[in-house]
Formats: sequence, structure tokens, C-alpha cells
Amino acid sequence: MVSAAVSLSRITGLVREMVMARLFGAGEVYDAFLLGFRIPNLSRNLFAEGSLSSAFIPTFTYYLTQRGEREAAELSSTVATAVIVVVGAVCAAGMIFSPEVVRLMAPGFEQVPGKFALAVLLTRIMFPVLLLVALASQAMGVLNACDQYGVPALASVFFNIGSVACGLALGYTVGRVSGRGLIVSMAFGVVAGAALQLVWQMPSLHRAGFVFRPRVDFGHPGLRRIVGLMAPAVLGNAAVQINVIVNTNLASSIRDAAGHVMNGPVSWLAYAFRFMQLPLGVFGVAIASATLPALSRSAAVERMDEFRSTLAQSLGTVLLLTIPSSVGLAVLGESMIGTVYQWGRFQAADTHQTAVALACYSVGLAGYSAIKVLAPAFYALGDAQAPMLVSVASIAINLAVAWSMVKWTGLGHAGLALATSVVALFGATMLFAILRVRIRGIHGRRLLASALKITAASAVMGAVCRAASSGIHAAAGAGKVAQLADVSISIPLGVVAFYAGARALRVRELEAVSSACYTAIRNAFRPEVGDPPARNR
Repeated sequence: MVSAAVSLSRITGLVREMVMARLFGAGEVYDAFLLGFRIPNLSRNLFAEGSLSSAFIPTFTYYLTQRGEREAAELSSTVATAVIVVVGAVCAAGMIFSPEVVRLMAPGFEQVPGKFALAVLLTRIMFPVLLLVALASQAMGVLNACDQYGVPALASVFFNIGSVACGLALGYTVGRVSGRGLIVSMAFGVVAGAALQLVWQMPSLHRAGFVFRPRVDFGHPGLRRIVGLMAPAVLGNAAVQINVIVNTNLASSIRDAAGHVMNGPVSWLAYAFRFMQLPLGVFGVAIASATLPALSRSAAVERMDEFRSTLAQSLGTVLLLTIPSSVGLAVLGESMIGTVYQWGRFQAADTHQTAVALACYSVGLAGYSAIKVLAPAFYALGDAQAPMLVSVASIAINLAVAWSMVKWTGLGHAGLALATSVVALFGATMLFAILRVRIRGIHGRRLLASALKITAASAVMGAVCRAASSGIHAAAGAGKVAQLADVSISIPLGVVAFYAGARALRVRELEAVSSACYTAIRNAFRPEVGDPPARNR
């Protein structure tokens, strides 16, 4: 269910990016917009979806299962009130000090006339997104703990639709009259989309019995427990955000052969990472969203065999779905990006540069997705120290690899994408090793055998896709028709090739996923039996 909802979310996200690519391309204006969006987005990952969700869900699940719905509702209202006070103050400070933040993130923007001022303006407009998404993230945690996944998973769909619809509506009415420009209207649209993401979940919260009532109690034991888990989580997420700042800083200063600062690397990296977020969200985030409440319940009642089994199944499913996805993105990335983005001001050269970055990002797709499952597993066990230490160690690795890639190898923005993948693989490996010792095994041999089989099947799939793609482009050229044909023919061939290879190698995760999908489809269309709450869940 979550995968289907997140698929729709990622598809609408790609549609949003298609609109932005058509209107603004990959140059000065969109670079400024991306930075303005990225700064509150970094704060969101730092305080909201990253640390708050991971700390809130295990604590709320404990209250719900051990202390009852009334105390869980009190905790929910207490946390929401604290979020409004604290995160609201952070937003206000961010809006005041936007020039300093932009200068820290992208010093190269000051060398392009007007680019720095535009980035500051857009940052100020979009900073309230942090508060809105923090509240939406907490609402998502409450619903997931109540075994409701569809509505919160669809929240991002409303963010994407709302941001584009409101931005375009403002841009072609008020924006034209005021002369502020279409890009400023799109920034206001992002704020409207974030508000819609929160509003969409409110009816479900009400039906579940969790209505927000302002409750100031900073001494509440549940809130103190969440803050205790959040503190190292914030430090760990801060390390990730430092890596993003380093990469954005380096990307904003990349120069061309003539020694001039380039317009485009920040946009190319953002477009590529957005494209990679489709499989990352559909597989990694979806599996993690469904796994964390189950792990939290197992940890709360100390059923460690169940904990290990659930975690191993989730990791195996992540490998099954992300390894072939990474191969597909690397082999067919240019045709995919050309089909989706290459319209209006987004040129063929932008398609090529974005595809290069996508191929480098795809190397770490399995690592990104595994971290989404592994890091919350530590929080379910009440341990936020290990993810923090791994994240802090990644700062040194990212700095060394990113700097060397840009300054010594001449890979430019592609080197930054590759450095990000190296850090993701390092983080996933270290978290797995530490957790394996902590819980005395995660069925490591079984996972290794599955990973080798999945990699072999993915290699066969990659060869089939490469052959099909080469044949299509040889016959149809390199234009839009060839790109559409490549995507329409090579992707289905690749899926069939991978499925046949995985079946021949008897990948056990494939059987589990196939069985689960069949059961979900059968249950969706047969008459329901049982009481209404069971049906809803």
C-alpha cells in the first residue's frame, strides 16, 4: 500500500520537476530556486522527518501499546505544541539570517549578478515549509503507529500537486501584476503545498481519536524521551546535512574550461537526485515506513527473534528492488531523463549532464535505501548513538572523496554524485555491522546469498537493456522519438529479464514479494469479512 502511494507521490514529483524544467531549464534562476528550497528542506530533514519521526514513532508506539490511547493522545498534543514553539522560532531565525545562510551554502552565487539576491528572497519565502512539514511528519507518525499507511503516504502527492497548482495560479495572475516573477510565485506555491500536506491528514487523525489540543508541558516524560532520542539523531542528521552543504558549495563553484563559474551543476545534481528518488521512495522509504512500527512493537515487548526476522525480510526486499533499479538508471538514464525533462528550456546538453550525475548517484541506491531501514531500527531499540557516530564519520569521508573528485579528477558534478554514493554505501555497511552485533545476527549469510543472486540477475538485465537501447538508437537516432521508444521497450524487457533471472536463481525475496502482492490484490477485490476497524487497517 505504501509503495503504491509513494509511487504516485514520486510520479507527481516528477511532473512537478517537468514543469520546472520546462519553465526554467537548468540555469541561473532554477539554481537560485533550488537553493532557496534546499535550505528549509535541509532543516526539515534535520529536525522534522529525519530525527522527529525516528524518535517520535517508537515512543508514541510504546505509549499506545503500554499506557493506552488517552495518554498517547496527550503525548501527541504535547509534542505538536512543542514543535510549533521550537520549530516556529527556527523558521523565524532562518528568515532573518537568510543572506548568511545562502552565503554559507553557495558562495559562488555572489559572482553572478542578481543570483545571490534572488536565492535569499526565495529562501525567506520557503522557510515556513519547515514548520508545516514538521507537523505533517508528526501526524504521519501517529497514523503509522495506528497501522494507517495509505493516507500519510499520499500526503506528498498533495504537496506536489498543491505546490505546482498554486504556484502556476499565482504566477499567471498576481505574479504578472506585481512583476515579482513566476519563480517567486512558484516559491509561494511550495508553502501552499506544504500546508495542504498537513491538512490532508487531519481528518484521519480526528477519526483515529487524536485531535490536537494545545498542551504546554516541557517536563512530560514522553517528550523528554523523544528529545533524548532526537539529540543524537539531530547530530547524526546534521552530519548528513553538512555533506549536502559541502557538495552544494563545491557544485556552486565548479568552473568551465575558460575559468568561469558554471550555471547548471547545482540544477543537474538536483534533477538527477529527484529522478533517483522515485525508486528510493517507492522501495526504500515505503519499506522503512511499514517496518518501523513493526520493529517498535517487537522491541516494546522484547520479541527479538521477531525483530530480527522483520528486519532481515525488509533488507532483503530492499536489495531485491534497488539493485536492479540502480542498474536500470545507469543504463537507460539518458533516455529516461530526456523523455521526462527535455522540453522547453531544458536542452540536450542538460539531459546528458543530468544522466551522468544519475549514473553516479545510482551506485549508492541500495545504500540509501538500506539506511532508511537500518537507522530507524536503532531508534526502535532506544539507541540513537550508533547512527550518530556513523553519520559523523561520514563527514570526513564525504569531504575527502568530494574534494578529490572535483579538484583532482576533473569529474565535476559527477564526482560529487559519486562521493554521495560512496558515503551511502559506507553508512549502510557500518550500520548493518553494528546492528548485527547488537542484536546477535540479522540472517547475514542469507542476505549475502540473496544479494549475490540479485546482482547476477541485474547484470543479465543490464546487458539486455543495453543491447535493446543501442539497437533502438541505431535505428531511430538520438531524438525524442528514440528516447520514448527506448523507455517504452527497454524497461519492460529489462523487467522480464530480471524476473526470469531471479526466478532461475531462486531468489527467496522474489517469492515473498510476489506472494504479498498477490494477497494484497486478492484482498482488495474480495468481499471483506470482519469488523470495520479491521477492514480499515
